[in-house]
Amino acid sequence: MLASAILTIAYRDFMKFVRDRTRVMGSLIFPAVFIGVLGGSLQAGLSGSIGYSFITFIFLGMLAQNMFSTAAQGLVSLATERDENFTQELFVAPIPRWSIVLGKIIGESFAAFIQLFGITLLAWLLGAEIFPDKLLLLVPAALLVGLLGGAFGVLVMANIRTQQAASQLFTFVLFPQFFIGGVFTPLKSLPPVLDALSHLAPMRYGVDLMRGIYYAGTPSYEPAVAYSPLVNVAVIVFMFTVMLGLGSYLFARNERNR
Repeated sequence: MLASAILTIAYRDFMKFVRDRTRVMGSLIFPAVFIGVLGGSLQAGLSGSIGYSFITFIFLGMLAQNMFSTAAQGLVSLATERDENFTQELFVAPIPRWSIVLGKIIGESFAAFIQLFGITLLAWLLGAEIFPDKLLLLVPAALLVGLLGGAFGVLVMANIRTQQAASQLFTFVLFPQFFIGGVFTPLKSLPPVLDALSHLAPMRYGVDLMRGIYYAGTPSYEPAVAYSPLVNVAVIVFMFTVMLGLGSYLFARNERNR
């Protein structure tokens, strides 16, 4: 019964995303602009000096960023459902509160995952070096990054009451991570202050995991990757567990006190 309830909630959130064409298109346009404009413009000048294709480097960063951000922002629906009293209806179900939150996280993670096909095609057209066997290895990593983003979204949403406030706060907490999380910049080249802040950004570990898996066994691994995939996986699992547990507790407590 518990697994069925989690999958039902996940399916509902997944279908909400699929039917929202504006959200789907927006999540594809944003990575395409950065891969094409930023990656393409810097490709010629930097690739030779840094030891790897910069447009591929940006592509891998955008894959992780898209999984993390889409899953996190998808949890903004908690504010809407709270206003519609839908969460109250869910909480009367005879299932643990964390399973409701986990179902939403899984649904948003799979919603983010289907966008990777479009982003990969766009990156390939823009000149990124893409190897199918390497991409297959990224599938479980991408889902793990999506789960981390969803748990982060729950923690942020736990004490937010309105969708407007949620959208503003997500911009504040997500956008800086694009830069200190290594989406556009090699983590090894960050100044000391930014490097210290970067270690606090959950997105950092997802970005580094994707690059670590893709560049494994190649000369690009050393200059492009900060930590081994095993270290990043361990950190992601730890962060996911803490944020899911704390976020679920705070969210359920606030719902009971309404």
